[in-house]
Amino acid sequence: MSKMGLFINYDICFGCHACEMACSQEKKLPAGEFGIKIAQYGPHKNINGDWEYTYLPIPTKLCDLCAERTEIGKLPSCVHHCEAACMEYGDMEELSKRLVEQPRSVVFSLD
Repeated sequence: MSKMGLFINYDICFGCHACEMACSQEKKLPAGEFGIKIAQYGPHKNINGDWEYTYLPIPTKLCDLCAERTEIGKLPSCVHHCEAACMEYGDMEELSKRLVEQPRSVVFSLD
């Protein structure tokens, strides 16, 4: 069986926190605990003088890529509910190839 993982394109995420909420509800996590957490960088002024925010969804130690969901063919809850469609679940080898095309992206796996 191929190794599965999560691809996140940081250029697209706009910080809606839908992934955090979906994960917390799916896993029934207590307040303050997260399987995926949005880190925010900014506001900062870039060299063009524009103000900029960057949002970084980061899986935590509590993330198991929604093993119960994926075993029955469903997407991880964070991917299913991502409003920006910046997350994808799939084969690690295929997801890793996409990093060349989208350098402000990352691929996560459980190993």
